Amino acid sequence: MLPHARKEIGRLARLMLSDRKANFAVMTALMAPVGLALAAVAIDEASIYTERREAQAMVDLAAITAASNITKIDTAVVTTLTDNGMPGVVVQGLGQTIAPAVGKTVVSVTPGRYAASGTNVSQRFQANLTPYNAVRVTLKKIPARYFASSLIPTPVIGTEATASMTPLATFSVGSRLASVNGGILNALLSGLLGGNITLSVMDYNGLISADVSVLSFISALATQANVTGGTYSDVLASKATVGQIATAMANVPGVGNTAKVALQTIASKSTSTVKIPLSSLVDLGSVGSVGLGQTPTGLGVDASAMGMLTAAAVLANGTNQAQVNLGATVPGLVSTKLTIAIGEPAQFSPWLAVGGIGTTVRTAQTRIKLVASVGVGTPGLGGGVSLLAVNLPLNVEVAYAEAKLTDITCPTGPSSIKVSIAAHPGIAALHLANSNTSGFGDFSQPQTFTDAEIADANLKLLLTNIPLIQMMGSAATAITNNNPTTLTFDAADIANKTIKTVSTRNITQSLTTSLVSNLSLSVNALGLGIDLTALTGAVKPAVVTALNGVTAPVDDLLYNVLSALGVGVGEADVRVTGATCGRSVLVQ
Repeated sequence: MLPHARKEIGRLARLMLSDRKANFAVMTALMAPVGLALAAVAIDEASIYTERREAQAMVDLAAITAASNITKIDTAVVTTLTDNGMPGVVVQGLGQTIAPAVGKTVVSVTPGRYAASGTNVSQRFQANLTPYNAVRVTLKKIPARYFASSLIPTPVIGTEATASMTPLATFSVGSRLASVNGGILNALLSGLLGGNITLSVMDYNGLISADVSVLSFISALATQANVTGGTYSDVLASKATVGQIATAMANVPGVGNTAKVALQTIASKSTSTVKIPLSSLVDLGSVGSVGLGQTPTGLGVDASAMGMLTAAAVLANGTNQAQVNLGATVPGLVSTKLTIAIGEPAQFSPWLAVGGIGTTVRTAQTRIKLVASVGVGTPGLGGGVSLLAVNLPLNVEVAYAEAKLTDITCPTGPSSIKVSIAAHPGIAALHLANSNTSGFGDFSQPQTFTDAEIADANLKLLLTNIPLIQMMGSAATAITNNNPTTLTFDAADIANKTIKTVSTRNITQSLTTSLVSNLSLSVNALGLGIDLTALTGAVKPAVVTALNGVTAPVDDLLYNVLSALGVGVGEADVRVTGATCGRSVLVQ
């Protein structure tokens, strides 16, 4: 080849190599299939993601609907999914395995129990545990694919949701006043609140029979405190005096004229300036977040006017001691003095609460010391023995009573609602003895007891005259209960606000009588060194007779005082004034 020709060929080759326009065309031709494949995968993945989110939303809705229709869960799930465009819904039964396919959606529906208080989230839902209050729905389906069906394996969308009803109940624990002694109640409230409370038996009966709308009461308190635009919890976070509380209760619509006047009287007569935290009086739970003036659907929140008043008085008294001098107003007693100490309820639990399963209410621990002088009657006992005085040093301590909400069920709808309360009264201990005065108001320490002077006598035999012989003695009894009793309230009980009582045992014998029958006496001849043991045989029957003569009025006194404080000896009253199985909500 000629040199000239070779140069021309080389020049042309260099020109071709330096011109890269054709390379991009070739590369584009080679990469186009790969790009199209990636685009197809991206489009399908985005479609699957969107379909998964839509499926989760529909499963959430199906679970909520099923939990609201706990007796027809399969129908509720299928209807909800079908109505929302889910194709070919098939329910997989227990023990079945159904594979999803194009155009066929497989769901499993599992009823069970959900406990929000469980520490392990995965164990809060217990499948097939009755009574049911929750439903778990799982869904599997083949998503639609548009371009990449031959490039990626067939995916399966899997979603799950658990929904539970949120049942609530309004309930309280305490002890009711079935009979009223106006003098005792006036003296007691005056001792707790200061001032001079002088209500009649009719006034107290009006308070006992009246129920107060708790939400209206809190709204009335908000008006007094100039709280606007807040929630019930905002008001309960504040404090108020018993006078303010009584005034707010009197302003609640429908409280009744007799109760209204009694509450206004207490508000005007009370001199206590102690402000109590309202959250210690009432716990509204989730209802507290409701705006003032609004009411939760289907849930009544009512309380006893007398119960709320005395609970407030107890809180206002705190751990202080109240002194009550009843004089000779108790039949058979020449003089009667009461000292009362009230402790804080355990864990600062209120006496009334609105809450779900696990909510607990308690009364306050209470101590009463009664020092009374008993009328002797005929002092001469024969044989030169005269009975000069008989004393009744009675000490009563009642631990807190407790009521715990254990279950709320609506097996076939609201009319079938049942509320279960596990309740037990506080342990009661009674002593005829002297107690340690310095530790009376200290509930962190147990009381100590020693023999008390039960009776005084003198002995005159011929030329011997022993002017004062002390009969020392003590007795003790206790009422215990370690196992709670379950009380069940149905729709009628709740509507009628029925009070149900749990008792440690049937108390067929007077409490004071049981103490007197166990009384042991010894003789103290004031250091004269004379053995007068035989004297107890003559004196004890007369002492026991005198004490037995006052057991009925003393029992009535204890009953009135403790019941007014919301405490019962050996029994506790529980009342459910409102309940609802609530709305179904997602929980997992």
